[in-house]
Amino acid sequence: MVFETYRIASGFFGDKLYQQRAREALPVLVRQAKAATPIYYEDLASEMGMSNPRNLNYPLGCIGDALNELSKEWGRDIPHIQAIVRNRQTDLPGPGFDGFLEQQGHSWSSAQERRALIQTYWAAIANYPYWDQVLADLGLEPTSVSLDATIAAASNLGVGGEGEEHKALKEYVRDNPFVVGLGYGTAKGVAEFPLPSGDKIDVLFNREHLIFAVEVKPAHSSEADLTRGLFQCVKYQAVLVAKARYDHDRREIKVCLLLGGELPEKLIPLRNLLDVQVFESIRPE
Repeated sequence: MVFETYRIASGFFGDKLYQQRAREALPVLVRQAKAATPIYYEDLASEMGMSNPRNLNYPLGCIGDALNELSKEWGRDIPHIQAIVRNRQTDLPGPGFDGFLEQQGHSWSSAQERRALIQTYWAAIANYPYWDQVLADLGLEPTSVSLDATIAAASNLGVGGEGEEHKALKEYVRDNPFVVGLGYGTAKGVAEFPLPSGDKIDVLFNREHLIFAVEVKPAHSSEADLTRGLFQCVKYQAVLVAKARYDHDRREIKVCLLLGGELPEKLIPLRNLLDVQVFESIRPE
């Protein structure tokens, strides 16, 4: 089935808003593809300063149209990079992408087959060696955000004691799982959960089918501390996965960063590259 987005979104070099957004989005998607990291619709929208992720449908379709045209010029298929933009509930691209898959000869007969096909397609996107050439031929530059100084500052950040604001926020999260989407009335979490690496996770929720860890940063946290928090989430995810492997624990594992304030705009690309879910502006009631 060919969906409306596939039929309508075209004209990559035009002046319509969705065409301008397509040209803005493609370098971001190339950055994510090189890191082999899909991106959620809302995370891409926030990096582009868009309030409604639903408005990405036409820009992404427009990218697909541009890749079709470039494929004709090159005489070979280019993977449709917009496949790496996914829905947080399904972890898959929306149905508007299916027309592009079908055009390249792909088919499926069930939701499970579609999921397997998309995951294979993601690998092809990550391994595609000509994304820089795609950008160049479309007159675009790679993303130019540099966070070297910020990451260096996070690396040299000393370890301080726990302040009252951090303690209060951590205890609030521990006692209120709903703030990270786990639902009202569910069991409380455990604070300062120890890991075999010697680290302690601020809050950990154990559920029947899920292990959910939360790194907490209070509102006054510096940019360097927030940067470190993003990398801590990556570390905790890896350690929890390793421990689960040892324990033969097949539960899903998630790690998020929860902030008393807001994530600086400067750190949004890093959040997206590291694929860390961030909850912002959470304050104890």
